[in-house]
Amino acid sequence: MGVMNTGTTRITVLQSLSPPDGTTRYVNQVVEGAPDAVTMRFFTWRTALLGRYDVLHVHWPELLIRAPRPLKARLRRGALYALLLRARLQHIPIVRTMHNLAPHEAGAGAETRALDALDARTALVIRLNPTTPVEPESRAVTILHGHYRDRFNDMPRPDSVSGRILYFGLIRPYKGIETLLQVFRALPGPDLTLRVVGRPSSGLGEIITAETAQDARISSVLRFVSDEELVVEVGGCELVVLPYREMHNSGVLLVTLSLDRPVLVPSTPSNQALADEVGPDWIYLYDGELTPEILRGTLERMRAAGSRPRPRLDDRDWNTLGLQSYRTYLRALELAGRGIR
Repeated sequence: MGVMNTGTTRITVLQSLSPPDGTTRYVNQVVEGAPDAVTMRFFTWRTALLGRYDVLHVHWPELLIRAPRPLKARLRRGALYALLLRARLQHIPIVRTMHNLAPHEAGAGAETRALDALDARTALVIRLNPTTPVEPESRAVTILHGHYRDRFNDMPRPDSVSGRILYFGLIRPYKGIETLLQVFRALPGPDLTLRVVGRPSSGLGEIITAETAQDARISSVLRFVSDEELVVEVGGCELVVLPYREMHNSGVLLVTLSLDRPVLVPSTPSNQALADEVGPDWIYLYDGELTPEILRGTLERMRAAGSRPRPRLDDRDWNTLGLQSYRTYLRALELAGRGIR
């Protein structure tokens, strides 16, 4: 930790993420928005256990210790306990961004105990929306998820195609793609099409391919797509539908709004808060299971709304959020007994 000539404290932060790759991944925006006073390092176990840094910033902590083989997972849990010991002895504060209320895929008891130990050592918890519960509340810092407008600004965007519904992003079991396929197929009429774009988890690709073969109105691109391709896909749709069974924070939802496209999502406290923030007729909410009637009704409401101002995303500028993160790191250092000089 050092002090710049301006009086600004320089700090080094180890992010529990791989380095940026120039895409819309969360880490890219976090790094681009960070002020000059912050030096970012990226996670390897060697760096975590032996490297020099002032603050450890953890995202999706379960990913640090999961492995396909039980022995490797056990070794990683041991490494995590060693890391927590180092953090305690050297007064390295841990800051965690709480992306989800719980891991989307549950782990075993040993994993839960390791994650509980990490949580007990965490100084401050960054929540991406004000509805995330944090215990105790004194540990909570609210820093919103940033928008992607700057990222997409110079990329060609097509006009929307009437009746085109889009589902995109990593396709995982909890995201409800099977429900959407069944609901869409139950809607009659050649005026509607469904596009599915993204890399599927094991087994889901076959389900999507089989449904596509049954209904000529459904098409898919089952792979990771570039940002340029993503802008074309989102720009070309009339409505994005995300029928997730669990939804608390969603980068896909922010991408959709950044590209000025309306979206249909389950009614949750976090989605309701975002709908209030961005303004009317951008986020359509539904309760319970998605049905053909909800989907058709949303299209009708959306068309009746006509033109409206762009979604309000002013408070989600990454540079502003980066400065808020920097202040959070400084506060964590003070809590750890490493006062700012």
